Parts: sequence; C-alpha cells; structure tokens
Amino acid sequence: MEQLLHHLRNLGFTEMEAKVMVELAGSGPLSGYEVAKRLGVSRSNVYTTLQRLSHQGFLHQISGEPVRYSMIKTEELTQMISGQMRQSITYIESQMPRAEPDHHPFSSVEGNEQVLAALAQALERSEREIVIDVSHEVATLLRSELERAESRGVRLLWSTDGGETSLSRQMLWPEWDSSFAQPPVSSVRKFSFVIDRKWCMIGMNGKDTSMIAMVSVHPAMTELLLSHFTQEMVLYEMEKDIGDVITERYGQHYEKIYNKYVGIDVFDANEDVNYDKE
Repeated sequence: MEQLLHHLRNLGFTEMEAKVMVELAGSGPLSGYEVAKRLGVSRSNVYTTLQRLSHQGFLHQISGEPVRYSMIKTEELTQMISGQMRQSITYIESQMPRAEPDHHPFSSVEGNEQVLAALAQALERSEREIVIDVSHEVATLLRSELERAESRGVRLLWSTDGGETSLSRQMLWPEWDSSFAQPPVSSVRKFSFVIDRKWCMIGMNGKDTSMIAMVSVHPAMTELLLSHFTQEMVLYEMEKDIGDVITERYGQHYEKIYNKYVGIDVFDANEDVNYDKE
C-alpha cells in the first residue's frame, strides 16, 4: 500500500488524492461520507478531493442520493497519465530556454582510465563515421565500443602502426638541441580519433607513461587530423602499387625528401642508427 501511494505521489497526486483513489479502486462506488469514514479524515477534505479528481477525469460520478464515486479502470488511468506526461515532456523540450553552451574548443585528459572513458563515451555517441589513427594496443582496449558502433552502421576508417614489430616510415623532427644518438622511432605512440568529422582526440601513450590526450571540437583541429589521414591513405595505396620505386627514389623512410626540407641528413649525423624495429 505504501509503495503504491508513493508512486502515485511521484506522478503528481497529493497524499489525500492518492488515498482516495486507492480506497475507491479497492472498494467500489462510495459516497463522500463513506470515503471519509474509511480513511478517518474530515468530510470537507474528502469532498474537495473527490470533486477535483472527478473534474480531472479520474473518477466516475454516479448520480443519486447520496452522490457516489468510483475509480476509472486502471488501464484508463495509466493511459491518461502517460498521455499527460508525454504532452508535458514535449512542451518542455520545445519551450525550455536554452543558453548557448560554454564549449571550450580544447581540453586535456590525463590518465589511462580517464582517456579511455572519454573515448568510450564519444564512440557510443557516434552516428556516421569514426576515423582512427592508432596502435593495435589502443584499438584492442576499445574493441567492444568500436564493434558496437560498427553494428549501428557507423563507418570505421583505420590507420594502424602494425604493433610492436612494425616498421615505421615516419621520420620525427628532432628538437633543436637534440643529437641523433637515439633513433627517431620512439616508444611513445601517438593516436587520434575523429568522430562524425566534428569531435576529435589526439594523444599519446607508452609502456612507461600513462595516456595523455587533447580533446577538441574546433573545426581546424578536425580538418588537420582528417588531412593527415588523407595523406596516410594516399601513401598506403601508392606503397602498395609502386613501393619499390618510391623506396629507390626517395629512400626507405622518405629521408631524401625529409633532408631536402628539414635540412639535416639524419643518416650522416649518426651512421649507426637503425630505423627498422627488430
């Protein structure tokens, strides 16, 4: 009984209205006097409540001496309440004032759990497309979210580094004061996600470092990452078709192009550097 009264109150009925409705539902047609006697409350309060519920359509009023009241069917009651709630919700959604959201174009996220949680939430919200440039290790951590997105019809575009045994064809730009005693292939891996071409995350992770990432909805950032992915697509297709020609002409790591524009010959600076990962 108390739980039933509690839920009726949650739906907007007063304590007295809930008690009157439950009493009439269980006892059948009663007069105001009989309801007041059964509940042990004043007749004036009961009469006011009966008239209000009858006016709202929740009670049937049976003419006679005295006037008696009965509850409508439970199915009719729930349908009326559902309809009123839907109307109220629709009205609130359309009429509630909306302040302009205070979106920061860039924000940072640190820590493995925090970064993965932010990515998981964004992947669940994806609707059309996810562009991924990531290591196999990070992709594996988000496998369930990516599979669910794909099952919803979201298109996945991938670029991966092939894992620990992959050969990096990317040459890093050195710091101005760095030497080339260390190979440019770093144990720190970078990753990026672009979701629906409007939300993006770029970050890094490594064996001895926790994840750190930047999240952005700035169009310049998403366009930059998508442009990078486009270059990856072009290089991938070209290397499949004419990889030997490219290596012979530009070097295994495109170092001839790199040296032309960066102005440093990496291999001359350190002849012992081996850029291939064993």
